[in-house]
Amino acid sequence: MEPVTLITGGSSGIGAAAARALLKQGHFVAITGRNADRLAAFATSAGAGERLLTISGDASDENHVASAVSHVAGVWGRLDTVIANAGFSLPGTLEDHEPQAMRAMVLTNVLGPALLVREALPYLRESKGRIVIVGSVAGTRNTPGNLYSVTKWATHALVENVRLLVAKDRVGVTLVAPGVVDTPFWDERGGCPEAAPALTAEQVAETILFAVNQPGGVDINQLIVRPAGQVN
Repeated sequence: MEPVTLITGGSSGIGAAAARALLKQGHFVAITGRNADRLAAFATSAGAGERLLTISGDASDENHVASAVSHVAGVWGRLDTVIANAGFSLPGTLEDHEPQAMRAMVLTNVLGPALLVREALPYLRESKGRIVIVGSVAGTRNTPGNLYSVTKWATHALVENVRLLVAKDRVGVTLVAPGVVDTPFWDERGGCPEAAPALTAEQVAETILFAVNQPGGVDINQLIVRPAGQVN
């Protein structure tokens, strides 16, 4: 059987681009998302039939994550790769954010990947699989009052923490940290900055596939990818 991959936040942006690329490569792919309409639209456009599962749920909810992982393993009998992609940012600075929105961002961006790893590890240890966590260049530098950056610093720390945990099990762990990417991520921030160079979701997906497609015994740990011309 071809490899089985689960992607959180897979109905749009980087997650959707990665799902399309992996389906094209022959993977069985499951995607999760909170918007059932977007999931259905992706399934229709992908035309992958039984090689695609769409699962509605919240990446920061432990019950939803556990259910998604067990569902995928139950349907296809294995799990080879998980891609923790779900995440979002808030406009403005922490002075402007509503506390509930701050809580939701921290839970989605930090707890979400940790929950996915927790639930998937028994299957990944068996398959000698891979974990890919999507971070950001915002997790390598600070800007004033940027709570999103704080969450990505935490996400980057999680990647190394997990690598240390599973290295003995020969499970690969990769951080993919993109710069500016033109995706729906920017919708709540007034759109992608027009003057700034930007990557496409497909270009970041190719970076993810580079990590996923490494031969057994090779573990790519950190990939930072910026559009040419992005200074910070």
